Amino acid sequence: MGLWNLIVRFFQGGGEFMFPIAIVFVVGLAIAIERYIYLTVTAARNRSLWNEIVPMLSQGNFRGVAQATSKSDSAIGHILNYGLARIQSARRRDDIEKAMEESLMEVVPRLEKRTHYLATFANLATLLGLLGTVMGLIRAFQAVATVNPAEKANLLSASISVAMNCTAFGLMTAVPLLFIHAWLQTKTTELIDSLEMASVKFLNAITERQAAAPAAA
Repeated sequence: MGLWNLIVRFFQGGGEFMFPIAIVFVVGLAIAIERYIYLTVTAARNRSLWNEIVPMLSQGNFRGVAQATSKSDSAIGHILNYGLARIQSARRRDDIEKAMEESLMEVVPRLEKRTHYLATFANLATLLGLLGTVMGLIRAFQAVATVNPAEKANLLSASISVAMNCTAFGLMTAVPLLFIHAWLQTKTTELIDSLEMASVKFLNAITERQAAAPAAA
């Protein structure tokens, strides 16, 4: 209870700008949780499908790969479906690669969606904290202008202490959001890199199969 009372007094002492900063923090945290769950689930689905189709690729069983990817709603399944759809009509590796790059361009925005808001919210929280502090200082100087000179120092120091609560809360909101933003960006980049790596391995498997067919004939 002591810690809770301390938090409540700190929040109340910051003035009305504490509320928009709190809203920014809650919304940013909600976005961070949603992005983490989405990226984690997407990575797990990609890994599961890739482990399933690797033996088929090594055997040249592209029909089985097509069946597995068509049933999957994973990002890697979506990309490989584009490539598989172009195998029959494409004459060159570049044609299949371009089709898969087109699919990757559709997938990447979904992976990066809303993550950039976290950096924006971090900056917004900092600015709201500074604005709340400035407004608090303005009110403090206006208040001490009409009081007894002997009381000015005590009143001014107390008012400044209260005004700084807003800046402190803004920074306490901004720092975690910036850290989470950087972490989610790293996780997203790793996921995109894994999709590109899987695409290259898929193309290599197709190329090797196409090269082996004339040799066998």
